[in-house]
Amino acid sequence: MSSYTRALSAEWLKLARSRLWLQILLCIAASTLLGILDGREVGAFRWERTLTTMSILHAMLFLPIMTGVFSAMVCRYEHAGGGWKQLLVLPVSRGAVYLSKFSVVCILLAVIQLLFLGGLLLVGVVNRYAEPIPWGMLLQCLAGGWIACLPLAALQLAVSTAWSSFAAPLALNVVFTIPNMLVANSATYAPYYPWAQPLLAMMPTGGADFGAFNLPFESLMLVVVGGFLLFFMAGLLYFQRKEI
Repeated sequence: MSSYTRALSAEWLKLARSRLWLQILLCIAASTLLGILDGREVGAFRWERTLTTMSILHAMLFLPIMTGVFSAMVCRYEHAGGGWKQLLVLPVSRGAVYLSKFSVVCILLAVIQLLFLGGLLLVGVVNRYAEPIPWGMLLQCLAGGWIACLPLAALQLAVSTAWSSFAAPLALNVVFTIPNMLVANSATYAPYYPWAQPLLAMMPTGGADFGAFNLPFESLMLVVVGGFLLFFMAGLLYFQRKEI
């Protein structure tokens, strides 16, 4: 078994005792309830409108905050009681440790996106949408939202490994998440703001016609990939050289 696989298994064992799943389900339940209440109105493009409504809460608030929570949780046990020293004396490389933690965050983000899709489909069932499900649009928006979280996940993981406090990275993440709607109104700055990128990526075409919401999906993805490479490599380099 490779060092990466062993490190990944250890991360899952540590998270099994946490209450992350309850937090995830509460976030999805809140977005789904909002979609059910909004989707009762009859009209055209109900799937697109419901996705837009649910994304405003999910991608603007819950997704960035949960990204910070996931990143902080995978480092929580190591910051307590000299956990980093105990972990790094094992026959596992620092690169494998860092990559395993980032992989867990990415998997949890994928899970929350799949549950969001399930909530969206539940809205359609409850409100009896007659229109066919636009799978292409839904999958693009959900996958785009997941990819758009990667730069933020890389940034938050770097901060969480650097700061021994569990609450400080979370507080910083919330502070930068709150201005999301204001930042999204700026076509100049929003594409480069990691906390607003998930919201921009999950908005369907025509979901909004102001600010940065009309930015082409491909252009946004180029910025996202560039930001991810920058934050991930910087975080990995710092972790490799960090004194424990």
